[in-house]
Amino acid sequence: MSTTTPVLDLSRRIDGVWNESIVPALVDYIRIPNQSPAFDPRWREHGHMERATNLIADWCRTRAIEGLTVEIVRLEGRTPVIWMEIPATADTGADTVLLYGHLDKQPEFSGWEEGLGPWTPVMRGERLYGRGGADDGYAAFASLTAIEALQAAGVPHARCVVLVEACEESGSVDLPAYIEALSARIGTPSLVVCLDSGCGDWQRMWSTTSLRGLVGGNLVVETIKEGVHSGDASGIVPSSFRVLRRVLSRLEDEETGRIEDPFFHVDIPAQRVEQARLCATVLGDAVWSKFPWHAGCKPMADDPTELLLNRTWRPALSITGARGFPDLDAAGNTLRPMSAVKISLRIPPTLDPKAALARLKELLERDPPHGARVRFEGEKASTGWHAPELAPWLEQSQDRASRAAFGHAAVCMGEGGSIPFMGMLGRRYPGAQFLITGVLGPHSNAHGPNEFLDVPTGRKLTACVAQVVADHARRA
Repeated sequence: MSTTTPVLDLSRRIDGVWNESIVPALVDYIRIPNQSPAFDPRWREHGHMERATNLIADWCRTRAIEGLTVEIVRLEGRTPVIWMEIPATADTGADTVLLYGHLDKQPEFSGWEEGLGPWTPVMRGERLYGRGGADDGYAAFASLTAIEALQAAGVPHARCVVLVEACEESGSVDLPAYIEALSARIGTPSLVVCLDSGCGDWQRMWSTTSLRGLVGGNLVVETIKEGVHSGDASGIVPSSFRVLRRVLSRLEDEETGRIEDPFFHVDIPAQRVEQARLCATVLGDAVWSKFPWHAGCKPMADDPTELLLNRTWRPALSITGARGFPDLDAAGNTLRPMSAVKISLRIPPTLDPKAALARLKELLERDPPHGARVRFEGEKASTGWHAPELAPWLEQSQDRASRAAFGHAAVCMGEGGSIPFMGMLGRRYPGAQFLITGVLGPHSNAHGPNEFLDVPTGRKLTACVAQVVADHARRA
C-alpha cells in the first residue's frame, strides 16, 4: 500500500464484511444480556458471558486470515479472555501490534424510547440500537476485518495480537492477571490499538490523547437505629441527608461543581490545553449541545474550551445511586435513619488513583457532623492515561487515514471516561505508540438509554485502522 493509495482501496471489501457479516453478528450479540460482573455477580450461573464470548470467538474463527489462531483463555475464578494471534506477513522483526476490545456490558438503565431496549437490537437507518454494540462489542469484529482486508489486498503487516476482555465495565479487575499470564505470548508491542473510545463528531477520526481515572464507592451516613416519626424527631435528630450534604460539600462546591480539595487537581499540560482549543473550534456548541438537555438548562461554563478541559483534565463528581430513600409513592412522614449514595469521582489522567481513594476516604470520614456514623466504602480505583508523544509516522498515518475515509483531517482530543487497560499498558510498555479511538459520538449514549452504533462510522474507522497497521509495518 503506497501513501497515495490508502484506505479507499480497502473500503469496498470492508464495507461488504460490515454489511453482510458484522452487523448480523452484532444483532445477535446485543440480544445477550452479558452484564459485567460488577452488575451481575452470578454471571457464571446465568451463562450470558459465555454465550457472548463464544459468539465472538466463533465469528473470528471463520475469517480468511492466514495463520489466525483463536483461543478462549480462562484463569480460575476470572472472566474469560479471547486471545487471537496473526503472524507477520513481512519481515518486521519483533514488532507486534496489540489490538484491544471488551465484550462485557453495562446494565439496562431506564428511559429507552418506545420500540427500543437494551437487549432488543433495532436498525434505524444506519444506526444499530441496543446495549454494547458501540461499547465495545464491535471492536473484535473491526480489528479482524482490518487485518483481513490488508491480507486480501496483499499489504504487509506486522505480527498482530487481539485481546478481548470481559471485565472492562467492572474496572478490568481480571485483566492484570491475564496480562501477566500471557506476557510471553504478547511480547513487547510497538503499537497498541484500542477501539473503546469516543469521537467528537461523525466527520473524522478522533484520536484520544488522555483518559481520566476513576475512584468511587459508597458513602453511608447513619444517625439513629431506626426510622421515627418526623414530627416527633425533626429539630432534635439531625437528618442523615443533611449530614450527607455537608460531608459532600467538603469535596464539591455545590454552587459551581468544582472539586474543592487541591489534592484532586493537577497542572494541565500546555499541549493538551492547545488541543482543547482546537477541538472547541472544530466542535463549537456541539461540545455541549450533544447532550439531551431539558429546555432552559445550561452547561457549567460558557467557553467550550473550558468545558472540554473540565471533561478531560479536571476532577468531577457524579452521584450514580442511592440507598435509604423510599420511592416517592411510598414515602411517609418518617425521619429516615440512614442515607447512602454511590460516589463516582473522575480524576485527572496523571493522578494516582490509590492515593486519591485514600484521600477521599479521609476527607469524607473525618470529624463527622453531630457525631453521626459516616463511612466511605471504597470500591474502585482505576488508573487514568496520558498518551506518550506521538511519533511522526503515526501522526501522519492517522491524518491520512481520516482524510481518505472521512474526508476530513484527524483531530486529537482527551476523553473524560476511563479505560483501565490503557494505563496498565502504558506502564508496562512505555515505548509503545497508541491509537485510541472509537465510535461513541454525539448522542450514542454508552451506558445510558438508546445506545447506538453508527454503522458508517464503524466501517470508516475499520479502514482507518487498516491504514495505520499498514503504515506501522512500513515505517522507517
